[in-house]
Amino acid sequence: MKVTALIPVKGFRNAKQRLSAFLGSAEREALAEAMFRDVLRQALGACGLVETVVVTGDDKVAAIAGSMGARVLLERAETGETAAVDFARTNLKDTGCEAVLIIPGDLPLIRSSDIESVLAQVPEGQIAPFALLVPSHDRLGTNALLLAPPDIIKLRFGYDSFKYHINQVSAQGLPLRYVESEHIALDIDEPKDLENFLTYSSDDSEALKTLQRFIADRRSHSSRRVVEG
Repeated sequence: MKVTALIPVKGFRNAKQRLSAFLGSAEREALAEAMFRDVLRQALGACGLVETVVVTGDDKVAAIAGSMGARVLLERAETGETAAVDFARTNLKDTGCEAVLIIPGDLPLIRSSDIESVLAQVPEGQIAPFALLVPSHDRLGTNALLLAPPDIIKLRFGYDSFKYHINQVSAQGLPLRYVESEHIALDIDEPKDLENFLTYSSDDSEALKTLQRFIADRRSHSSRRVVEG
């Protein structure tokens, strides 16, 4: 089974609004970009993928993706994650894609080995139809889907999407396949996700270095205020 990685990414401006109590707009923008770069780099380095495709309606995202070696599918306008993925799935299927591994651009812990572990769940000699889900840490979201053919089920990202996708798999008469992945399970939406992220250590995570720099800057600024006061 030939699998294409598909990464939907919105523009970084005004990203991650639910983190606004903890991070300013410029910080959220920088973190979103760093996470995307990390995810894309790991996808491009994973064995077992025939191609990595980024779907976006943002020119900056498209430029970064192209410069790093991904193929870009450019939407005319940003219409939301579900619509972006559906647009890309149609395009990929029409051009002969057998299967897609859909992963969002805000999984800061994901590594090439995690992607390879998901691909390893496909039985030897497996052909379509096939569907495999990877839930978020709270099992309310779906943080990765391996689908063959790309449009085998309907998708709906957002709150409680994991349950929705399970129901879609069942509606197609397919066996329920899902795999737990500690790294893929963590996406960044809420301040508590940032706290969880900070408990990990990594030498090659641009997102982690970015977040740690923000915290260090704040501590330094706070210390100066105390001294000056």
